[in-house]
Amino acid sequence: MMKFGSKQSQTPQSTPQPANLRGFSPRINDPAFGKYIKNTNRWSAIFSIILAVGAVAGFYIAGEVGSEMDNPESLYIGFGIGGMFLLIALFQILGRNRSKTWDGTVEDKKIKKKTERQTFGDDDVRYEDYLEYSVIIRSDQGKRYTIRSRDNDTLYNYYRIGDRIRHHAGLKSYEKHDKSGDRFIPCNACGTLCDISDDYCFRCKCPLLK
Repeated sequence: MMKFGSKQSQTPQSTPQPANLRGFSPRINDPAFGKYIKNTNRWSAIFSIILAVGAVAGFYIAGEVGSEMDNPESLYIGFGIGGMFLLIALFQILGRNRSKTWDGTVEDKKIKKKTERQTFGDDDVRYEDYLEYSVIIRSDQGKRYTIRSRDNDTLYNYYRIGDRIRHHAGLKSYEKHDKSGDRFIPCNACGTLCDISDDYCFRCKCPLLK
């Protein structure tokens, strides 16, 4: 998933640009990407196991000391929720392992104003307006993919209609073919914005694809 952490467009200051910013980068073959995917899968599994154990333990304790539900019914609910966490992690890992590299083109970009209903307690209901920025990509095989960002136009501005892009297997990101006019570049591993003159992501240390 891309990480920007701000509702404002985060574009670094203009810096001298390196040469040869056209073309898909062979740096995707760097072992750092394979290691990143492996670590991501491992931490997904560990985190899901922790959540699953916490759910089982929590519902068991609630069944022992609570008055609304007794064990083993409460424990069964804990097993059900814990199993759900494990299945979610399993599908995420399988999705990363089965994903493939493909090329496509930015087909369209859209901005939509949306409203989210939020509930605080029984009587306090609030509505929050936000903007959803979408970049629509069509693969060369004809399938459509959408990048969505809430209240953040960074990727919306980064991609232009007609841009050729490449999705790399195991990564939820898209490499742009022509980066010659850019001042920043998203890391294709963790999504962190980096200066176009950098060679490696300062957060995850993976090579920047340029």
